[in-house]
Amino acid sequence: MNYQQSRAYIKDAEQYGSVLGLANMQELLNRLGNPQNDSRYIHIAGTNGKGSVIAYLYTVLSEAGYHVGRYISPTIYSYRERLEAAGRKVSREKFAEYVTEISRAVEEMTEEGLSHPTPFEIETAAAFLFFKEEQCDVVLLEVGMGGDMDATNIISSPLLAVLVSISLDHQAFLGNTLEEIAEKKAGIIKSGCETVTMAQAPEVLRVIEEKCKKENVPLYIADGKKAEVLQADCFGQTFCYEGENYEISLAGAYQTENAALALKALALLEKNRLCTSLAQRKKGLKDTIWGGRFTVIQDAPLFVVDGAHNPGAAQMLSVSIERYFNGKNIYYIMGMFRDKDYRSVIRMTHAYARKILAVQTPGNPRALPAKELAAAVREYHADVEAMDSLSSAVDRALALAGLEDVILAFGSLSFIGELTEIVKKKREEENHD
Repeated sequence: MNYQQSRAYIKDAEQYGSVLGLANMQELLNRLGNPQNDSRYIHIAGTNGKGSVIAYLYTVLSEAGYHVGRYISPTIYSYRERLEAAGRKVSREKFAEYVTEISRAVEEMTEEGLSHPTPFEIETAAAFLFFKEEQCDVVLLEVGMGGDMDATNIISSPLLAVLVSISLDHQAFLGNTLEEIAEKKAGIIKSGCETVTMAQAPEVLRVIEEKCKKENVPLYIADGKKAEVLQADCFGQTFCYEGENYEISLAGAYQTENAALALKALALLEKNRLCTSLAQRKKGLKDTIWGGRFTVIQDAPLFVVDGAHNPGAAQMLSVSIERYFNGKNIYYIMGMFRDKDYRSVIRMTHAYARKILAVQTPGNPRALPAKELAAAVREYHADVEAMDSLSSAVDRALALAGLEDVILAFGSLSFIGELTEIVKKKREEENHD
C-alpha cells in the first residue's frame, strides 16, 4: 500500500474497538519479530508536559551527537511528526512499508479469530519497526494515555522512567481521583529502571513512591520550584537552577519546571553512557523548539497559541497570562473536545478575556460544537460569540484586537496546526498586497 492507503488502513481500524490489556499488542509484535526489543528507551508518562520534556531531551541528546528517536502523539503540524529520528520525520514510503508489513500480521491474527489491533497499536508497532531500522542510540517514547495498559508499555525495562506533572484528565478511562490516575501512569515503572519525577501533589507522589518501592528502583525528584526565573517574556526565559544559568526559547510559566526535570533526567542518563556536557545541555535547552505550547505566531497584535485542554494545563496557562499579559486586552479563540472537562477550563481562564470566540475543532467527532461551547462559556462570561469556522474566528479576533492587544487561541491541540496555517496565509496575503 502507498502512504494514503496506509493512513486509511489505520483510520479504518477504529471500527474494531479495543481489548483491555497488552496481550493483543504482544501478539502483533511477536509476529513482527519483536522489533521493540532492539532499542533502548526513555519512557515518559504524565498529564501535562510530556512533549516539552521530550523536546528538551531530544535536542540536548542530539546536540551531544547521539542518534535519537522520538515517538509522540498527538501531533500538530504533520501526522508523520510522531515518528522521528535524528531530526527527520519518517518518510511516507517507509511508513507505508511498515504498515503494509503490519497489515499482513493483522490479517493472520484476525483469520485465527484474534482481535484486530487498534489504530494506536498499529502506529506504535510501526514506531518500533522504524526505530529498529534507524538503529537509534536511544528512543524517547511517549505514553499515549495512562501508562500500565498503554501500547508503549510493551517494552521491557527502559533506561529511565520519567513522570511529568500528573493531574485530572481522561477520567473515563483512568479513574476519577488523582491516586487512581497516578497508579495507571506509574505503571511504566519497572524493575531495573531508575525513575525521575517533578514536584507532584502529595497523593500522587505517594503512589509513585509506593510503585518504586515495590519494584525496588530508586526515585529522584527534580524540584523545579527551585528554578529562579531571571528574565521572562512570551518569547523565552532565563533561569538559574542548581547554580547554573540556562536560557530556553519556550515561554510558559511551567517550562522552567519541565526543563529542570529534563536536566535531572540527563544527569541520570550518564550512568547509561549517554553523557552530555554542560555546554551541550545549555545549547540544547536554548535550541529546543516545541510548537503549539504558548507559542507566538504573530506580532502586533500578539497572537499566541497553546494546547491547554484540561484543568492542569488551564491552571498553568492562567499563571502565564498573569505573568506576561497583565493589564492587556486579551481576546480568546477557544475550541474544546466534548470528552474533556471544558467547564473547569472555562472557569479557570474566563476572567482574563475581554471577549471569547468559541470554535468547533474541524474534522473530529470528539469536538464540542461552537454553540454548545459558547453556551457553557456564557455561564461565566457574558461576551462570547460562536464562530462558524476557524478562519472566521481569526478574522473576527484580528478585527477586534488593537496592535497592543493579545489574541490567545487555546484548547484542543487538534486545531492549533490548522489555525497557525490560517494566520500564516493571511499574513502572507497582507505582505503580498
